[in-house]
Formats: sequence, structure tokens, C-alpha cells
Amino acid sequence: MTFSKGDHVTWNTPQGETHGTVKEKRVEEFEFDGQTFKASGDEPYFIVESDKSGSEAAHKESALTATKK
Repeated sequence: MTFSKGDHVTWNTPQGETHGTVKEKRVEEFEFDGQTFKASGDEPYFIVESDKSGSEAAHKESALTATKK
């Protein structure tokens, strides 16, 4: 499954399950929040925004689950 901008998703954090929205898809290596991510067409990363905090994070597609808002 692949996600698109605006899709509502969940992911796990040390604090528990977090809900948010996909902001963008990355398919090339990029830096985010001081870390380097090796995204590719076969293994994209998604920038997601938390509904609760408004904070953004980068996650592999496999770490996200589609949800209904």
C-alpha cells in the first residue's frame, strides 16, 4: 500500500500509538530533523504530522497504517 498527501495514518511511538496526516512522500535520500534517511522508490519514507502535537516525523511506509479520520 502506498499513501498520498492528506491520508490519515497511525504509527507507534514510545508513548503509544499516534495519529496524524501524511504531508509528503520522499523517494530519495534526505535529511530531516538532523537525521539522514535513505529513501528510495522501493522503500519510500513519508513525512507525517501528528494530530495531537503538530510535530512532524519521517517514517517508512511499513511503519504506517491507514486509518479513517
